[in-house]
Amino acid sequence: MKTVRIGCASAFWGDTNAAAAQLVEKGGIDYLVFDYLAEITMSILAAKRMKDPNDGYATDFVEHVMGPLMPRIKEKGIRVVANAGGVNPLACKRALEEAAAKAGLSFRVGVVLGDDLNGRRKDFADCRELDTGKPMPPVTVSMNAYLGAIPIARALQAGAEIVITGRCVDSAVVLGPLMHEFGWQPDDYDRLAAGSIAGHIIECGAQCTGGNFTDWELVQGGYADMGFPIVEMQASGEFTVTKPGGTGGLVSPHTVLEQMLYEIGDPRAYLLPDVTCDFTGVKLEQCAPDAVRVTGCRGYAPTDSYKVSATYPAGMRCAALFMIGGIDAARKGRASAQGIVEKVRRQLLEANLGDFSGVDIHCIGAEESYGPHARAAAAATREVVVKIAVQHPHPKALKLFAREIAQAATGMAPGFTGYFGAGRPEPHMIPRLFSMLVPKDRVAIEVAVGEDRLSVPVPLAGGFVPPPAEAEQLPALDLAGAVAVPLIRLALARSGDKGDHANIGVIARRPEYLPYIRAALSTAALRRHFAHVLAGGEQGRVERWELPGTDSLNFLLHQALGGGGAGSLRTDPQGKAFGQMLLDFPVPVPPGLLAA
Repeated sequence: MKTVRIGCASAFWGDTNAAAAQLVEKGGIDYLVFDYLAEITMSILAAKRMKDPNDGYATDFVEHVMGPLMPRIKEKGIRVVANAGGVNPLACKRALEEAAAKAGLSFRVGVVLGDDLNGRRKDFADCRELDTGKPMPPVTVSMNAYLGAIPIARALQAGAEIVITGRCVDSAVVLGPLMHEFGWQPDDYDRLAAGSIAGHIIECGAQCTGGNFTDWELVQGGYADMGFPIVEMQASGEFTVTKPGGTGGLVSPHTVLEQMLYEIGDPRAYLLPDVTCDFTGVKLEQCAPDAVRVTGCRGYAPTDSYKVSATYPAGMRCAALFMIGGIDAARKGRASAQGIVEKVRRQLLEANLGDFSGVDIHCIGAEESYGPHARAAAAATREVVVKIAVQHPHPKALKLFAREIAQAATGMAPGFTGYFGAGRPEPHMIPRLFSMLVPKDRVAIEVAVGEDRLSVPVPLAGGFVPPPAEAEQLPALDLAGAVAVPLIRLALARSGDKGDHANIGVIARRPEYLPYIRAALSTAALRRHFAHVLAGGEQGRVERWELPGTDSLNFLLHQALGGGGAGSLRTDPQGKAFGQMLLDFPVPVPPGLLAA
């Protein structure tokens, strides 16, 4: 049977440049794909394009990845798909063609166009923010629709050896080649779901091959040569996740499942432009060393809208780090930080500049991110790094803050060792996220392949209606004589961000543990446990879903990230540590359960 092997060499803009060479030389792949873009990345690239009309794409993709590898990619006949185009995919195309010419090579480069809506922002003035219903801000730095896989497949069909996109859903760089290779049609929903879930699993690079894994000590070979993921897909939609032989890392049902649960909401309705994916019946099986077979993917019709993410300027921020040591380091650090903030605040009010619009003080090392769950011993630590992040509409106010940091060395608590970085911290614009839905019929898509321009029709009807909320099931268990064990004894966990929301996937180590995990981790319990980060505290909103095929649960903590991403002043603005923090949660179990 025909199989297609796709390797992913990048999880974000800034990931290791060594991954692509590893996959090209050791992976035996047909396609090499890259995921570079996030919401903050789009605003950074938009700012770069404003300074230089030939910029605005992931330049290191051309200079440091493709440039050196082009001869081997050509020799092996590997096709490349990357969302490295950012906000200027045509400039990326030109740079690739120039790099190929310098190497004495020729590549047919295709580009997907149509996602960049910022020049048409007035056409969408009637759209409202998804979560809050607020109107569009008066100024946007970027505005991009999350396109799907159909235009990528069209560019490949037109003969493109390299396909560059702007914003698309991360999984589309995998689904597009599969639609092209297998001839999957827009209504082959189960297969489209399989290709999308495969793309979702490998889109974050080494996060499915042992990176960020709860049981990190099981990962083989250390982290110096982590194997990057390869998915081997069959036309039926069944696929295997693996990595190049002889590389570090680990591919197991648990490493793959942690990534499958990463940054999802309702697992029954993972909404993508081409298909709605249902994760609940997915099954994973170790079929060989470092190879996991994935089956049970289900799909439904997509909706009739694209998600569009815009970024807009929301004031300025400035952050400083300093270390303080000795007895009561955390108390001294917080007192010093509060003294700096109050001193600057008085000067701002005297100058009629107004108060800070946001302040976050965090003594890193004292477990302050745990809130009331911090260990008493952590508060007695003898060294902390103190982070002060402040927000204000005016750069002048933040420059005043930056000047006042240094005086803590001589005028505040003992043990101050100086702040990190070269010179004073500098103010930076805060790009805040604005997400909305735009009907697909208002977004025109085309691909440019070589010198040709081709329009790309996509299905517009949609048809998917999200299922109603799941009723929370709290099983009645006999817990007479129960003992409390930390969740990590029973489960693994992975967390991530969905805008200002955080998700936590929890995976039972054995099926018989799941009823006790389910009983302990109610939504009410999660609200209490994370009240210190949730908007609304214990009255905040938490949702829970079950995935029976994998004995796992997924939680969504609404408005838990202080605005999320670059719009948050918090030390963990993406909830990356939430899963690890939950693993201390006490779960009552019968005395003999773990010995069974």
